[in-house]
Amino acid sequence: MTLVTATERPARGAPRAERDRRPSGHGAWFLVLPALIPILVLSVGPLLYGILLAFTDAQSGRTRATQWIGGLNFQDLLHDTLFWESFRIGLVWAVGVTVPQFLLALGLALLLDQDLKLRWLARALAIIPWAMPEVVVGVMWRLVYNPDAGVLNETLRTLGLGDGRDWLSGLSTALPAVIVVGVWAGMPQTTVTLLAGLQNTPRELHEAAAMDGAGAWRRFRTVTWPALRPVALAITALNFIWNFNSFALVYVLTSGGPGGRTRLPMLFAYEEAFRYGQFGYAAAMGLVMVAVVSVLLALFLVGRLTDRTGGDTA
Repeated sequence: MTLVTATERPARGAPRAERDRRPSGHGAWFLVLPALIPILVLSVGPLLYGILLAFTDAQSGRTRATQWIGGLNFQDLLHDTLFWESFRIGLVWAVGVTVPQFLLALGLALLLDQDLKLRWLARALAIIPWAMPEVVVGVMWRLVYNPDAGVLNETLRTLGLGDGRDWLSGLSTALPAVIVVGVWAGMPQTTVTLLAGLQNTPRELHEAAAMDGAGAWRRFRTVTWPALRPVALAITALNFIWNFNSFALVYVLTSGGPGGRTRLPMLFAYEEAFRYGQFGYAAAMGLVMVAVVSVLLALFLVGRLTDRTGGDTA
């Protein structure tokens, strides 16, 4: 016969006590409100106001009341060649920054994942651009691209590769020069994310593949990439959306010039609102960009769900 002591006997009242300690519905809302109120005031509220503004003829300095005009702003957008040109430039910018950003960050993450001397120092130096505000990055790179005393032109002159040029004012060089800055500024975030994914890959898989005679490329293709693929897809999609909506970095570097060659959609909407006072028209542009980003995000989520469902079925 087995004796059960008081300490071994299951506490029947524990689940009920835990339920009693759980906050009620009103208490849970009270705990959530401090985080919910800033989101509603600073994000949801302006978004709803912008959507409403897109269907009006709101302008700055008007003496008469703003009127509801329905979809006239969107009809004007369909025939606005300057807006669609900025949209094309925005896509070129987003792809031109996101793709090299990912490839370089992947190579750097693979390097930082190795057992190297002073690896901690290399990791710290790699995230320095991420810690710098975009305005500071823009000012710094304006100095680098300075046509008279910039580091880039001085280096080219020293190497005998020419007298340099005005990189940010040239019609053919402005956008590539800005893309280089975008890649440099955003690469640390991608590197840190990919490095975290690499460190979550079981080392036993690499050791087993190495014992089977797999080389470095084969181990990357069969072990590293399958484990890293979900993280890579997520960070690439987020980077594309973030880059498409860029404003501060390009504004500091070129303000959309020269000749509109670096005028991204956000810059175009900013000029319409705060330079020309067309608030309703600018809000319509912003709503179109939100719709585009939402479609891209929906396509990404559908692709992820389809991929996961297919993987589970297999």
